[in-house]
Amino acid sequence: MSPFQFREDGFLVLEHFFSLEECDSMRSSIQRILDGMEVPPHCRTEFSTKEEEQLQSQGSSDYFLTSGDKVRFFFEKGVLDERGNFLIAKEKSVSKIGHALHAHDPVFKQITHSSKVQTLTLLLFITVTPHQDATFLHTEPLGKVLGFWIALEDAMEENGCLWFIPGSHTSGITRRMVRAAQGASTCVEFVGSEPAYDDSKFIPVPISKGGLIVIHGEVVHKSEMNSSGFSRHVYTFHVMEAKGTKWSKENW
Repeated sequence: MSPFQFREDGFLVLEHFFSLEECDSMRSSIQRILDGMEVPPHCRTEFSTKEEEQLQSQGSSDYFLTSGDKVRFFFEKGVLDERGNFLIAKEKSVSKIGHALHAHDPVFKQITHSSKVQTLTLLLFITVTPHQDATFLHTEPLGKVLGFWIALEDAMEENGCLWFIPGSHTSGITRRMVRAAQGASTCVEFVGSEPAYDDSKFIPVPISKGGLIVIHGEVVHKSEMNSSGFSRHVYTFHVMEAKGTKWSKENW
């Protein structure tokens, strides 16, 4: 593990950080949660990272905006009809479960608060100089958020591994998602605009089951559509340094 590499690239790959048994335990918990899933049609929201689609779905949905301390379900694009009915088996329609598995599920709570996560977080916060903030998670002062991306299955190019622009965390951000003013047509809005990124600068970062990718809040990353016949289950969470840090009231 190299904190220097994290400072240079904006991400850090740690293979075999979690055991295969820990990954299987998380997947079993998700299956149990999916088996008991009950979401009223009017609350069924498609999850997207594209700005216009975000504002149309998550941005207009109180179900999304109030999910920070709950376990709620968000669905893949195209799996719901105009009335919110499922077009495919509901357990195969879920894109994301959020945003408080770490608080309500004992397995995810143990993983998230494990001593090895705490030790790694402390090391990286000590070695990373704060500069600017991420689009969705604004802190004062800036640069106090780390993303943890855990592969519960092998994540390869074929089934949607992450792609990064190394070093892009030093270029700053130009867009934020904030709570909209009361009475607005959507619950959230985007301030600023996102630049067009050069696809040739992205590099794939495949990782094996049990691997961890630590993500700087400002590094540019993406994943391509999984068009393979293999799933790509992951568990992600974010860590904010509490000491001397204020969570912005504008955050969703």
